[in-house]
Amino acid sequence: MRAYAVVLLILLAASLVVPVLAAREERYSYITIQDVQIRLDNGSADIHVNYKVDEGTRFIFFLLGKQDLKNKLMKILNYDDAKIKRIDLSSADLTVNEAALSYGNGIYWYPSHDFNIAIPQLSVSSPQATRNFTMTREFPSGMGYFSTEPRADFG
Repeated sequence: MRAYAVVLLILLAASLVVPVLAAREERYSYITIQDVQIRLDNGSADIHVNYKVDEGTRFIFFLLGKQDLKNKLMKILNYDDAKIKRIDLSSADLTVNEAALSYGNGIYWYPSHDFNIAIPQLSVSSPQATRNFTMTREFPSGMGYFSTEPRADFG
């Protein structure tokens, strides 16, 4: 009888641990991030994110709208001043104005950035270069770039 109690206790403990072990780093609530693409130019960042939402939540979106999805994406991406331009049940486009620091003469610095979950595929592109990362929670070290906007000729 005592052996059954021990086995039952072990099974109960295992059932509590398995959901925690199954949690995926790229998942937040009902959203699983697939990739994030950030395009830098003229001091702003255009962000495109692809994701999957759990099938059970799709019907709720049609009834209640997408405000909770918007809030969760903002939490995942961790940009306070991002503006959502477009959103659907598989992707979204956002813009962050003044995402980069301007040094004048079309020279910008996009600083390092932390995300609130692991991003499976992150691509950050400037007019001069692209940096790619896999399973990262951050864009490390920052990135300098030149704007594509024509600069005034000081001659």
